[in-house]
Amino acid sequence: RLALEKSGVELRCSSPVRELLRSGKGYQISTDDEKLYADCVIMACGGAAGEKLGGVSDGYELMKPLGHKRTKLYPCLVQLICEGDYPKALKGVRADGMVKLMLGDDILAESRGEIQFTETGISGPAAFDISRAASTIGEGATIYMDFLQDYSCAALEVLLLKRRENHGSLEASELFTGMLHNRLGRMIVKYCGFSATAPLSALSDEDILKACRISKAFPLRLKGTEGFANAQVTAGGLKTTGFNPETLESWFMPGLFACGEVLDVDGDCGGYNLQWAWASGNLAGRLGK
Repeated sequence: RLALEKSGVELRCSSPVRELLRSGKGYQISTDDEKLYADCVIMACGGAAGEKLGGVSDGYELMKPLGHKRTKLYPCLVQLICEGDYPKALKGVRADGMVKLMLGDDILAESRGEIQFTETGISGPAAFDISRAASTIGEGATIYMDFLQDYSCAALEVLLLKRRENHGSLEASELFTGMLHNRLGRMIVKYCGFSATAPLSALSDEDILKACRISKAFPLRLKGTEGFANAQVTAGGLKTTGFNPETLESWFMPGLFACGEVLDVDGDCGGYNLQWAWASGNLAGRLGK
């Protein structure tokens, strides 16, 4: 901001642009109070995600009269909504794991990282990374979570059989104690249909194998995702085919540039979307000045 002031750049806050039109070799920019004229315009108003933080759809609408079309928009890096009472019962629990989104036998997306259970489903980086696929598929898919991804099912089975042998008097609810968050471990035991108060010694070999399989593929039916208001990023945007990838200038409107989230570019968690905003803004700004 100080650098802008030092360079003599004029800032106009709270002056939303209502219309952008071609005017001679430049552009006419209309606000509620005035009309401005510019040789070059950079569309850098972001996407529709995070309305409370400034997310808008203005960029897509302003570019329509100039011939630029957009793809369908989806909320991305957003919480997933799942069926059943299990997410609600585990609200606030965090776990490290592998998450897979599947439709039948097809893996649509997968990610590894922190999973956070919410009242309506799951959140956290691992969930965010598969949210793009979840937004586009809608209902019908299933999420499988592996909470012990560093162990094969066979290795885990050996560990649990030893636990049953060495601590048979413990209640079945303690099967995963020390391995998983207590509430998560007990939920897996409940999901398997075991009596929480029965001794571990009462679990059969088949029961132990079932517990292994569930802990490595805990299923939740996907209902959808939270909307744009809770999303961190918009998937979709202005079609990139309308812009020169080396300059981000419109192919058919000289002097018109677009950068950042308004374009159909989005990435996983980890700062990739921020990096794209900075890098593309730098490129458009250097060429559009």
